[in-house]
Amino acid sequence: MIVKRRQILKIVLTIILLLNINKSTAYSSVLNMDINGSAVDTIEILVLLTVVTLLPSILIMMTSFTRIIMVLSFFKNAIGLQQTPPNQVLIGIALFLTLFVMSPVIEEVNTVAYEPYKNEEITLDEFYVAASGPIKEFMLKQTGKNEMKMFMDMSRDEEIIGAEDVGGLPLTVIIPAFITSELKRAFIIGFLLYIPFLIIDMIVASVLMSMGMMMLPPVMISMPFKLLLFIVVDGWSLLFKTLITTFNF
Repeated sequence: MIVKRRQILKIVLTIILLLNINKSTAYSSVLNMDINGSAVDTIEILVLLTVVTLLPSILIMMTSFTRIIMVLSFFKNAIGLQQTPPNQVLIGIALFLTLFVMSPVIEEVNTVAYEPYKNEEITLDEFYVAASGPIKEFMLKQTGKNEMKMFMDMSRDEEIIGAEDVGGLPLTVIIPAFITSELKRAFIIGFLLYIPFLIIDMIVASVLMSMGMMMLPPVMISMPFKLLLFIVVDGWSLLFKTLITTFNF
């Protein structure tokens, strides 16, 4: 039981250090954590479980998942399919595409951080610093200059405002700038996805109006043509390839 508690405490400390929260503040707060001790209060366990519950959301916001799942959602709405493919399928596709995109980062973290720590060549603090490096580098490559400048200017830290090397910025600044850039790119890709299907809808609607069939829903007629176009251009392969190539490596 003590070993499991220590493992949970290490996970929490990882999140705290990656977000650049002062360790002394964390240790001297109400929690009063002691990783080498055997006593863990009920409040500590409650906070630890809360943080572990939020951990997937934190990790998703630091990877390519957001852009991928939003583009897939835009595509589903653009083609007019309400129930197909199901949301569970889209989430599964987004997860494995995220794993594919993030595999170089995962391998680098394993090489420079996990393996040395497992072999007891570096300390726990050095592990966190080494592990955050590849993640920062990936996010910075996807983050636009305008978004980064916006969050740097809004920061109250003078060192951050005057920083010339963005690689030295804390994750508390990099992550929101990264998310903003991801949302911007996802909306741009979604807009481009809508254009060909919108053209088909407009053509079908014009033909139906010219034929006097105004009571017939254009969406019902345009759906087979949208599916035909998507099949002819090998849409899934084209969509996945284009989506993956939008990431800077």
